[in-house]
Amino acid sequence: MTIVIEQPRLEGDVVVEKKIQNESNKVTLDGGFVAPEINSFGHTFRDYDAESERKKTVEEFYRMNHIHQSVDFVKKMREEYGKLNRVKMSIWECCELLNEFVDESDPDLDEPQIEHLLQTAEAIRRDYPDQDWLHLTGLIHDLGKVLLHEKFGALPQWAVVGDTFPVGCAFDESNVHHKYFKENPDYNNPAYNTKLGIYSEGCGLDNVMMSWGHDDYMYLVAKENKTTLPSAALFIIRYHSFYPMHRSNAYTYLMNEEDAENLKWLKIFNKYDLYSKSKVRIDVEKVKPYYLSLIEKYFPSKLRW
Repeated sequence: MTIVIEQPRLEGDVVVEKKIQNESNKVTLDGGFVAPEINSFGHTFRDYDAESERKKTVEEFYRMNHIHQSVDFVKKMREEYGKLNRVKMSIWECCELLNEFVDESDPDLDEPQIEHLLQTAEAIRRDYPDQDWLHLTGLIHDLGKVLLHEKFGALPQWAVVGDTFPVGCAFDESNVHHKYFKENPDYNNPAYNTKLGIYSEGCGLDNVMMSWGHDDYMYLVAKENKTTLPSAALFIIRYHSFYPMHRSNAYTYLMNEEDAENLKWLKIFNKYDLYSKSKVRIDVEKVKPYYLSLIEKYFPSKLRW
């Protein structure tokens, strides 16, 4: 199945955006999406130093994450979960499982995950009505968080959520709470602590081991279950938490030309993933038929997980 995607327009390496200050002191982005300036706790988005009820939980999360996400750990997880032999279930059944979980790494929201999925998807749908693949990507991008569920091994949050980064090369200082990497076993390993480590410049992100979590898991699930989503969707799913790259331009020396093209769509998607987080509820039953139709279009009825 061939899907033609109209590429977003760039000036240099920057996605062209409409930034219009309005009376509500909000900024209009891309297709008309209005980005709030503050999150549900009254702070700017992704402010990991702001004093809030979430600050200590989030920092402790990253301490554990940075200590344990090593090359050996990632290899072990990819081997174990790449078998996709735990359960068979539909995409929507998987969405419903996420009602039980709140992301401890997120400083911006403490709502169940299905709320975030639908907020993201519906915001994209309003601004990009003809890109149904992008609507579905919004719905499923965080489904890998089912790794928290007992059916999937009940992995600890540090092994499921949070910003992602390559392992096998030096940990860039743009990573959130970078100081905790000093306790990672790879930090002082000469095979892994140089700029390129085990990689070569321009090798392509497909050849890079990312820290283990919901992004890489959902990417494996979608790919191995033969989804017909375009490559841009798979790129978004695997790298939407790779903030050091798409926010700080870190690790770009590992990218190839295809990565650079797909990054354009990821930069657009990221605004909806980040700024759609709010306390505004989505009428699940109202939108469910539309998303079920997209799931049927792009996925088999039951997936191996």
